[in-house]
Amino acid sequence: MGTDLRFAYADTSFGQVHYAEQGDGPVLLLLHQTPRSWDEFRELIPLLAIDRRVIAMDMVGFGASAPLRAPQTIEAFARGAWELLDSLGVDRLVVLGHHTGAAVAMEMAAAHSDRLDAVVLSSCPWADENYRTGHSGSGGVDRAQRAEDGAHLQTLWELRRPYYPEPAAGLLDRFIHDALAPGVDPAEGHRACARYRMEDRIGSVAVPVLLICAGKDPFSMPNVPTLRSRLAAAPSVDCVVIEEGTVALIEREAVAVASAVREFLASIQVGAPNVNSVERVH
Repeated sequence: MGTDLRFAYADTSFGQVHYAEQGDGPVLLLLHQTPRSWDEFRELIPLLAIDRRVIAMDMVGFGASAPLRAPQTIEAFARGAWELLDSLGVDRLVVLGHHTGAAVAMEMAAAHSDRLDAVVLSSCPWADENYRTGHSGSGGVDRAQRAEDGAHLQTLWELRRPYYPEPAAGLLDRFIHDALAPGVDPAEGHRACARYRMEDRIGSVAVPVLLICAGKDPFSMPNVPTLRSRLAAAPSVDCVVIEEGTVALIEREAVAVASAVREFLASIQVGAPNVNSVERVH
């Protein structure tokens, strides 16, 4: 494969799944947050594709991939990812997920740690009973009823704006584009997280884990101590805090994210000692 970003579709039982791909080498799968697409990783992909085959998919139900009826689940998103990989003939890989994508990455690791070399959880939620109680109805931040006068566009924009760094317009344009993709309910992915029994699954993650934490992300930063303590079966748990990171961590802090990922993967490849709860600040 050449060095340029390429796009393609793969057949799955859900329908066709759309993905972007760049680079050669060991596979690194990227999973976006709700309701984004592969585009969330536009800045990150070339930084990681230097020595890896980077695949950034539109998860089932998002972007240009096949739609997924409600009620959506993290388990269904994970199955869609595995089916994409099977269609591409990928047996082993590393998976990186951000926000909702981190929950999907965790489920992939819980179900098939034997196929993963490592998992990177970026701004991971903690979906326990308290989370389910608080999020199952509204669907979280991206709840807006479509209106004939287009008022829902302003609602979606304003709900996200407090959590995006200035200048925010370009990032919010990209978010709105994905939120309006045909068949996408911007809030349903959040409800899927609320349906996920993460407390029952996290103990089955049996691969090295990197937690990437956005210092200015109020939705994920408080979860770090719990995630660390519950990843009991992981042979190692590293934690990198990107102090200026927000919900838009991947786009705005792509260089810092890439550096953290590459350092982590290099350390486990060279057989660095497994030390639980290593922490670095960027």
